[in-house]
Amino acid sequence: MSITPNDFRNGLVFQRDNELMQVMEFQHFKPGKGPAFVRVKLKNLRSGAIFEEKLRPEERLEEVRLEARKMSFLYFEGDNLVAMDNDSYDQVHLPKEMLGKQLPLLAENEELTVGMNGDIPVWVELPLAVVREVTFCEPGVRGDTATGATKPATVEGGAVVAVPLFVSQGDRIKIDTRTCGYIERAKD
Repeated sequence: MSITPNDFRNGLVFQRDNELMQVMEFQHFKPGKGPAFVRVKLKNLRSGAIFEEKLRPEERLEEVRLEARKMSFLYFEGDNLVAMDNDSYDQVHLPKEMLGKQLPLLAENEELTVGMNGDIPVWVELPLAVVREVTFCEPGVRGDTATGATKPATVEGGAVVAVPLFVSQGDRIKIDTRTCGYIERAKD
């Protein structure tokens, strides 16, 4: 389906120069002199690069429909993750780079959301929050109760998260996967 920058909305995906681009932000401009244009922040879905560009409002682009599928992470195989589609039970190989900084938070049987363009995976996301056990952290110093004080803690999978001083080894904590930040102790 052919679209123009006038049809943009945040999250829209289109194809240009054999690359899939996602609209992050956009703004229409009509200067006093000269033609109107659309300033847009784009994300290249294959490389993950984010950049800004000016587009003419009449430029024709090809919209791409992506299907978000729920998959379960099975295991690592070289530089790939192997995930299984929860509906069809098909296995899909996903490059580790697709997860970026979320990779150390990945655990076996974790549910992933995978954006698919036909049979081609385009992006991968973990749930917004995950629960992990703290595998290592220094004990808190008695009397050190400064407001907002944190210490580094290593959780299962290898991610290092800044946690409050009261968190100790063996605790289960909830982590925001977008920021790799501590949310709260997990309630079991």
